[in-house]
Amino acid sequence: MVDGLALDSAAADSAAVAAALVAVALRDGGEMNIQRLLSHLATTDRAVRRAFPTRALNTIEQAIRTGESQHGGQLRFVVEGALDGSPLWRGQSARERALDLFARMGVWDTAHNSGVLIYVLLADRAVEIVADRGIHACCGADMWSGVCQRMEAQFAQGRFEAGAMEGIAAVSHLLMQHFPRDAGHGNELPDRPVLL
Repeated sequence: MVDGLALDSAAADSAAVAAALVAVALRDGGEMNIQRLLSHLATTDRAVRRAFPTRALNTIEQAIRTGESQHGGQLRFVVEGALDGSPLWRGQSARERALDLFARMGVWDTAHNSGVLIYVLLADRAVEIVADRGIHACCGADMWSGVCQRMEAQFAQGRFEAGAMEGIAAVSHLLMQHFPRDAGHGNELPDRPVLL
């Protein structure tokens, strides 16, 4: 069976890469977190799709759209199954990756400095929120941290859609308080969640 061989070959390739990375880390006295490495190698696209199926993505998109109709903020929701290659090897944290995506996706580039990124790194079971300076000045790190912790608690119970909805509702509530909707606010960023 060709598909079976391709899967076996892919699994063998992943195992070979993992073994090589571990060998280099141990040889060079590196401090690689082996458990994290294995978690990232084991988190497949299929695992991401199980946690966030199309139905959940549609629900998340609608929640973002509904929220943005009530406030002047711009919200992006990004799920990444696992880091690979150089970011994983360097030990890039979920926070560092979220900051990178915040810049790459242009969440910082909104008219009212009210962009917010909710980033989920599934392999680490980590949630990070990065807010543009306009909204961050009003809310501060403690509020964002609390939202992240509530989402992570839901995810730990396997309730990914519920956790996402709780996070989006909390961020939307803060945006409604500090950036109420007016005629000058348009939809500047896509509402569809992104799976990486």
